[in-house]
Amino acid sequence: MELLTNPLSLLIVLPAAAGLALLAVPEEKTGLIKGAALTATLLALLVSLKLYAGFAPAAAAMQFRLDLPWVPAYGINYSLGADGLSLLLIVLTAFLMPLALLASFSYIKEAQRGYYVCLLFLEASMIGVFAALDLFLFYLFWEGMLIPMYFLIGVWGGPRRVYAALKFFIYTMAGSVLMLAAILWVVTAHHAASGAWTFSIPALYGSALSYDAQFWLFAAFALAFAVKVPLFPFHTWLPDAHVEAPTAGSVLLAGVLLKMGVYGYLRLAVPLFPQAALTFAPWLAGLGVVGIIYGSLVAWSQRDMKKMVAYSSVAHMGIIILGIMSFEPSAVAGAILQMVNHGLSTGALFLLVGVLYERRHTRLIEDYGGLAKIMPGFAAVFMIVTLSSIGLPGLNGFVGEVLVLFGSFKVYPWLAGAAVSGIILSAVYMLGMYQQVIFGPVTHAENKALPDLNRREWLYLLPILAFIVLIGVWPAPFLKRAMPAADSYISLSRRQVAPAAAVKIVLGREAVNE
Repeated sequence: MELLTNPLSLLIVLPAAAGLALLAVPEEKTGLIKGAALTATLLALLVSLKLYAGFAPAAAAMQFRLDLPWVPAYGINYSLGADGLSLLLIVLTAFLMPLALLASFSYIKEAQRGYYVCLLFLEASMIGVFAALDLFLFYLFWEGMLIPMYFLIGVWGGPRRVYAALKFFIYTMAGSVLMLAAILWVVTAHHAASGAWTFSIPALYGSALSYDAQFWLFAAFALAFAVKVPLFPFHTWLPDAHVEAPTAGSVLLAGVLLKMGVYGYLRLAVPLFPQAALTFAPWLAGLGVVGIIYGSLVAWSQRDMKKMVAYSSVAHMGIIILGIMSFEPSAVAGAILQMVNHGLSTGALFLLVGVLYERRHTRLIEDYGGLAKIMPGFAAVFMIVTLSSIGLPGLNGFVGEVLVLFGSFKVYPWLAGAAVSGIILSAVYMLGMYQQVIFGPVTHAENKALPDLNRREWLYLLPILAFIVLIGVWPAPFLKRAMPAADSYISLSRRQVAPAAAVKIVLGREAVNE
């Protein structure tokens, strides 16, 4: 019964059980399929809100713990828990899923049962990644997420969907294989030192590994997570996946899946291998800044709105990587908050591009113009989301970016200074795109009869707008939950060092002799 009474477990079981149940529903009963899938995701959202309300913000320890033996001979357990980091990402996932479903109701016309089953299994896997406290369980959910996303892109995507789906799968799988090898190495080394098998993530934090072992193990984990972020230069799968994915796939890909890479650094790579992490940190922070500038410049050159938003994600995720690799409390907390902000703002941008695509079946900027006169409601929502994406004060994007830049400047002043250019560039390409699409004369006759947002579209856009404004003017409740997780992450990064690993680590401008 604990599987159903523990809220974290219920968040995994509920969408997975709904997905299995839908397999028994005849394909032609599309109304029942849509209604059941939406109901399941709304119930999961209610459970996540109860989880948020019952969370003790000041506590750094894992809450809502569940530990059930699974493979006792090897110390594998069905172990779940949540701190401020995982809590925010779980709630974000549960929040975006029903909105993505609503956006699919008129877009998906064929094989609807399979589509909604894939979305439900994807939700279960994504929440499982953020809740797992067992490495075996974490890897199971990490890999399990690939399958429904592969089908979402490959079956219901655009003209080049098979290519994009294969590219997404191969890139992610290649990194995951390295992570699996590293997991087995860590577990085996812990068994050799302690005499006991365990896959428990908190227990493995205490493993005493030599610096050389940490170096190679961190590299394996870091590569897997760099592909998922995606960190430059491992980003090339992302634009293809975004452009070809259906709208809901793009929303979840940007809103949740990219965050798994950052979560992996925060939960696994750095705490498990702290000394190697401190060595790699300046390089990863530097790649993050390269991604900020590169992603912004390439986004600026795009004529396809969806591809522009995809490359902007590379830039935004670079800011988050800079924050977590600074190991500075405000920068890390800002990066955690910025993960939520990016999920809301970029998710909304993909939804809005999807609205236009459903009406005109084109995403090219030059195919629009003058929409403010034709779709005033759409123009107003698009303006708020665009300003959120570029970090306008008073909206959610500003808070996280300022905290990251403020904190990282103390550690990497030159990198933080270079990162500011990405924020400036984001204003250039996003406002330029908005101006061309929304203002000016109506140059295409096809646009003159475009309908404005309907009730269903308002229904899935207004909740995102509400949180964009709420976080912008009152970020305290979210930061209150993020700060203990940030402090715990920094504390684990300064953890014990094996005697053989006495090395001089350069972190920013400071030299620390361990």
